Amino acid sequence: MERITQFGYLGLSVSNISQWEQFATQTLGLQISGREADGTLLLRNDEYQRRLLVHPTGKDDLAYIGWEVTDEHALSRLAEQLKAAGTEVRQGTPAEAKARGVINLMAFRDPSGIPMEIFYGPLMAYNTPFQSPRPISGFVAGEQGFGHMVITMDDFEKSIYFYRDVLGMRISDFVEIVRPTGQQLRLAFFHCNPRHHTIAFYAAPNPAKRLNHFMLQTRSLDDVGATFNLCQDQGVPISRGLGRHTNDQMFSFYLVSPSGFEIEYGWGGRVVEDSTWQVQYHQGGSIWGHRPLSR
Repeated sequence: MERITQFGYLGLSVSNISQWEQFATQTLGLQISGREADGTLLLRNDEYQRRLLVHPTGKDDLAYIGWEVTDEHALSRLAEQLKAAGTEVRQGTPAEAKARGVINLMAFRDPSGIPMEIFYGPLMAYNTPFQSPRPISGFVAGEQGFGHMVITMDDFEKSIYFYRDVLGMRISDFVEIVRPTGQQLRLAFFHCNPRHHTIAFYAAPNPAKRLNHFMLQTRSLDDVGATFNLCQDQGVPISRGLGRHTNDQMFSFYLVSPSGFEIEYGWGGRVVEDSTWQVQYHQGGSIWGHRPLSR
């Protein structure tokens, strides 16, 4: 079975590109790596030349997800797996590959209709090392990918089958949480490399947004604390305060983006070794903390 290797890039559709530029650089600490003629902002958090592509197209939600594979043979094999599972796959155009900064890509949609791309040959920027515009130590990315994301799906079981048996990801664990409204949710967490999870999802009918949050992992615990204080100084809304998760044991907090979805800013996530990892089940998302801040 062919497998994706990492979360290569994330495309966002936003309504206020200038707010996003300020937020991404001066709050999150991402580096601008370019701008496109249509106003798209290209951002990075490691040696990959583009990890976050922010398009001024107004939806304030995810636009597409880019999954990396090793080479052209892996791309072809994974495309065949998708077709065999009944998924329509479209060959990306040269213009699309250039816009993503990759050698080649193919496009498809997951069972919930979320636009996705598989690609190989990302543009690297070793000649211009990542340098955050903020005084932080940098991010854990590289072979672990951009970070992780949590999204809403239409059908939980169909999505599990698709990500496990078609894209080749492995289940890390299941987590049950109870929202303040009393609603109980079950989330499935998947990995494709040593990062504990690259994607997690839960079922939600008619979600306002597909993207619940994406996560950036820093190299230093102090970077999380400094950014927490910075958000308070800048007036950036913090939706959930400092805490530590049960499953990946990430020390983190959650801030609200200009588009209304959250970003988890964390440090210290556990890693997965497939030869020894066993799927786990957790009741509750946090060991401690991650509570809404009192106002």
